[in-house]
Amino acid sequence: MIWLWLSAAFMATTALVHGALGEKRLIQPLLALDQGIMAVDLARRVFRFAWHAMSLLMLVSAATVVWPGTPRALILLVGAAWVAVGLADAFYTRGRHIGWPILTASGVFAILGAAA
Repeated sequence: MIWLWLSAAFMATTALVHGALGEKRLIQPLLALDQGIMAVDLARRVFRFAWHAMSLLMLVSAATVVWPGTPRALILLVGAAWVAVGLADAFYTRGRHIGWPILTASGVFAILGAAA
């Protein structure tokens, strides 16, 4: 059970950092450009909404892995998705994105917890 709680803690931390740092270091600078697609109000709103919706879905993942009675297969699926996203992030950014180790670890912990 400790693996599942560790996974949830990593996922929740990732969500909070994603929302806060992403808003400050990515979204605000992009929206300040007010050029190209970022000059379109709908695009600006959708971009910010999608960013924070992703953070919310990370929190839902965290709750899923520790929710009492969650089917083992669902925990494995959530864990595998986090591992896949983490490794894809590592590959795509050539290891330069700060998030890939935490994303991957979150998934590995979920898989270990489901296997225990």
